[in-house]
Amino acid sequence: MAASPKDPSQLNEVDISRLERSLRKPRALLSIFLSMTVTLMTVMALVPLFSVIFMLFYRGASKLTFENFTALPPTAFEEGGGFGNALVGTIVMVGIAGLISVPFGIMAAIFLSELGPNSKTAKVVRFCAKVLSGFPSILAGVFTYGAVVLVTGGFSAYAGGVALSILMLPVVMLTAEEAIRMVPRRMKEASIGMGATQTQTLWYVTLPTALPGILTGVMLSVARAAGETAPLLFTALFSNYWLINDSNELQLNDATASMAVLIYNFSNSFVDNQKEMAWSASLVLVLGVLVTNLIGKSLSRGGPTR
Repeated sequence: MAASPKDPSQLNEVDISRLERSLRKPRALLSIFLSMTVTLMTVMALVPLFSVIFMLFYRGASKLTFENFTALPPTAFEEGGGFGNALVGTIVMVGIAGLISVPFGIMAAIFLSELGPNSKTAKVVRFCAKVLSGFPSILAGVFTYGAVVLVTGGFSAYAGGVALSILMLPVVMLTAEEAIRMVPRRMKEASIGMGATQTQTLWYVTLPTALPGILTGVMLSVARAAGETAPLLFTALFSNYWLINDSNELQLNDATASMAVLIYNFSNSFVDNQKEMAWSASLVLVLGVLVTNLIGKSLSRGGPTR
């Protein structure tokens, strides 16, 4: 019987010294050069990020007090003050945007991934969502200004929420679609094999399994909306008052303060107190966005795997 070509006795002896890496070879030198270049570029990209974070802590943390979260913004020559109403206004408007974008985004994701993934409508919707994800935020504000502010006759928290929902919708939709697609097919087949309908499978199997991925998209969209300024300048503007008046009535139909607009207004002020307030508000906003992103990242780890 002829010896197998994979028989070790038929293999030539290998010169181990030829396999050792030599730094003098062009390929090794190129690899080292490219690795050092990538490392250097990464460090250069991180320097601006960490410098901004350092400046926020250096300028904002020293002036951050409990009063900042409970007081109204200071006037031109007033000392002290805070951004309590702006923080509440941001939470309220992001909440309104979430109430609009999350249900519609999830329903659209269900259609794109389960009901008609290959239909012409799905292709058009998916394309529009991807285009909308890179939509300039100021255009969302201009659109909402014409569609809501001019129709209702004034700036309001509702208009700000609508503008932010336009920016949140594509993030929720595309992330939820991907999360639903990642649900193992065998789980759906097992549910249908046990007699469940498509609606029951979707409600009791697909959506609960894809929930971590869906929540990740929601958190990412919230983080994006919380830091937007341009849409709110056209829709909610700003206010030096609380959303709840002395009669405990919620005034969502009036101009509403937000953290982003407060930072925009006070950063251009000639009063030192307002500039310091802008730094403190920037620190709070960045930390809020950072925490939201970390929550979204942690939720994504529990997502479904094929």
